[in-house]
Amino acid sequence: MRKHDNPELRERLTEEQYHVTQEAGTEPPFSGEYWDEHASGTYRCIVCDAPLFTSDTKYDSGTGWPSFWQPISDEAVATKHDFKLIVPRTEVTCSNCGAHLGHVFSDGPDPTGKRYCMNSASLRLERAEG
Repeated sequence: MRKHDNPELRERLTEEQYHVTQEAGTEPPFSGEYWDEHASGTYRCIVCDAPLFTSDTKYDSGTGWPSFWQPISDEAVATKHDFKLIVPRTEVTCSNCGAHLGHVFSDGPDPTGKRYCMNSASLRLERAEG
């Protein structure tokens, strides 16, 4: 387990949300709520509700996870090296609460060339009004 057990979060989050955000888990591809979501709005952290991404930067990466080419701001997410697999990756966490969100890769579209490959279980879509 990555973080200390948090009974309040265990009560509030689903088992999958807790596993992903607190234990750096990964949901299976094409299984999450937002991988094929096309509604406009802001994607927020499921743990602390901080704004992370907007639908304007979401795209279909073909991977089965919600993918974005940039976060809502440079301060919204933090990154660090992840050596859990044979190939090093860059983990993405919420800057506000440290929740694991997913990973970022350098094979995304212009203008950034980044693919922020996030877990639906770590996100909550606040749909745009109208």
